[in-house]
Amino acid sequence: MTAAEAEGGPLDTAGQRQVAERLGREPSPTERAMIAVLWSEHCSYRTSRRLLRELPAQGPRVVQGPGENAGVVDLGDDLLCCFKIESHNHPSAVEPVQGAATGVGGILRDVFAMGARPVALLDAIRFGDPTDPLQALRFARVVEGIGWYGNCVGVPTVGGETVFDAAYQDNCLVNAMCVGLVPRDRLRHATAGGLGNLVLLVGADTGRDGIGGAAFASAAFDHDRERRRPAVQVGNPFLEKCLIEACQELAAVPGIVALQDCGAAGLTSSCAEMAHRGGVGLALDVAHVSRRERGMTAAEVMLSESQERMVLVVEPAALAAVRARFDRWGLHSDVIGTVTGSGRLTVRDGAAVAADLPLDLLVAGSPEHRPPARPPADLAARQARDPLDGADPPDPRSALQRLLGAGSCGEARWVWRQYDHMVGDDTVAGPGGDAAVIRLRGRDDGLALTVDGGHRSSPYAPRAAAAAAVFEAARNLAAVGAEPLAVTNCLNGGSPDQPVGMWQLEETVGGLGDACRALGVPIVSGNVSLYNDTLGRGIPPTLVVGMVGRLAPLARRAGIGFAAPGHRVLLVGPSDPSAEPGAGLGGSELQRVLGGACHGPAPVVDPDREGRARRLVGGAIRAGLLASAHDLALGGLAVALTDACCTGGMGCTVSPPPALGPDRRARTAWLFGEVGARFLVSCEPTARAALRGMAAAAGAPLVELGTTGGDALTITGLLSVPLAELHGWWGGAIAAAMAAAGRPPP
Repeated sequence: MTAAEAEGGPLDTAGQRQVAERLGREPSPTERAMIAVLWSEHCSYRTSRRLLRELPAQGPRVVQGPGENAGVVDLGDDLLCCFKIESHNHPSAVEPVQGAATGVGGILRDVFAMGARPVALLDAIRFGDPTDPLQALRFARVVEGIGWYGNCVGVPTVGGETVFDAAYQDNCLVNAMCVGLVPRDRLRHATAGGLGNLVLLVGADTGRDGIGGAAFASAAFDHDRERRRPAVQVGNPFLEKCLIEACQELAAVPGIVALQDCGAAGLTSSCAEMAHRGGVGLALDVAHVSRRERGMTAAEVMLSESQERMVLVVEPAALAAVRARFDRWGLHSDVIGTVTGSGRLTVRDGAAVAADLPLDLLVAGSPEHRPPARPPADLAARQARDPLDGADPPDPRSALQRLLGAGSCGEARWVWRQYDHMVGDDTVAGPGGDAAVIRLRGRDDGLALTVDGGHRSSPYAPRAAAAAAVFEAARNLAAVGAEPLAVTNCLNGGSPDQPVGMWQLEETVGGLGDACRALGVPIVSGNVSLYNDTLGRGIPPTLVVGMVGRLAPLARRAGIGFAAPGHRVLLVGPSDPSAEPGAGLGGSELQRVLGGACHGPAPVVDPDREGRARRLVGGAIRAGLLASAHDLALGGLAVALTDACCTGGMGCTVSPPPALGPDRRARTAWLFGEVGARFLVSCEPTARAALRGMAAAAGAPLVELGTTGGDALTITGLLSVPLAELHGWWGGAIAAAMAAAGRPPP
């Protein structure tokens, strides 16, 4: 793929003229191709970087913020947590298995390039209608790719998010997050230095797979998306496992200056970015790069995105020891260049010079892209519109069945049963809860991990939707008893060249920053994936937030399932969604399954209210007062009650507040409204007094709803569903859709 094929590509006529002027000559074909990929949206963030600079990235626990392979935070006692999330949306849309698999492989390399051992993976996937055969096929194969790579490489996939919405029918989202642990003295950086030091390429031989992948990730789709298939990389998880172990052994070898993943844009980006970061130059000779295909040009070698490759800068005296570690794991390594003081990336192919570019131009010279931003013309009307369009609310029982049958609200066991979430033996709580929990060996604390996507109101309320995603992630951590440490994020969106798309991007970044500043939680890493468009139709702005929290002590934690009969069921937070703008139904999942367009008042995001509820629930778990805790989000209270009943294997009987009255819209809002700062909790009767005292001290509303027990979910006066039937609704939607499409789980 050429740069001109990228939507809004930077090397149009004006871009080529700028390059020629700055070089004082016309660039060679290899130079032009290298500049095109590094100036692409995917590599340069030319549209979003000015916005990202405004995000909070500092904090007392931050060891490494944005700018390296992954972010790093301090867990105490010289143990660091390294983590990042990235997208592989475009490749997964074209070749689902390899697109998803190499997304997992790439995010793993980002983490172990920091010297960390990967200990957990999470995924966030969004597709269109699962009953559509083509969607079902693509979805099933993405799940297959994630599971295949993670299972084979031996890193547990412990959590994630699965969402179905017609907005992703043409452009699926596949985001992958990796978390690793590293002792402080083993942390590595990707900063080249030391004149005369050697550049070493290790791992897979280089082929033509993935050439143009970075430009491809910056391009919109058309009718002929299949021709993009050669830009999708091919993965080998067993080779990656060897790379992980060999790189772990490098901790014992002195003289290693830098370690870098060879990912998007291949050697061009990995070498150029390392050198630019260190203020040095590199001289490479691609004739020394081992290849699996004949006749490859210098440009093809430099742009190849063949997977399972790492680039190192090592001192000459360390070369033999480094190669010995790689040889032990059956990994081939090539010395392909040296560090210079030129400030340039020089590429030879034997005696011929293929490229000689100043790094300031190649890495930092891409022109900033500032398209005009404008909200949609119907913004005010859309926000003022009745979420239910004046229609009578549905029968509660029917509404709950439809919500659970749509695939996003129920259990996603069909997905995560294909993932090994216990390998490594450190998973304490895996998929199916609000947050995953992993132990920290030799310590009494643990890590809580979650990924959450922006609210469905994002097309017309992107700032509020983004902030809501951040606060939902924080609630998920609080629901297991953890305190947030830091955030990684993936900004998925459509074309910023459309004024509405650019406005959505600006507002989404603004909402992300607002929420993280209110939480006091830094953003230490992330990714931007734009141009998720097909034939001019883009996805809604979809912020995916990955959040890491510390759980101390590990022994004091909660799950979402009701734990025993006779416990009291309580609601933390606002108890009357009908008093909220739009009754919490604007952009809700209920609105979606009823067939309504996304509209209505934006969700209320109240940081103070969120903080009070979160402090109460987290504190009550750490005090041993709660038997269960569950964040209220998609589908509101009715879905949270379903989750708690089905996960715990017991029913409950709860009652609406007397003040609710017979009004059907108020009852619908109470059951299905998506209002933030709310938790469903349960406790032993003897804990009620202490819990009320904590609630009063925290300033958080606490309302008793009823009692656990029995074999049905009963909401007095509204619905009663036997547990066996409810479990079928809750756990069967994805499996039924996949079976109908001929895709049962393996």
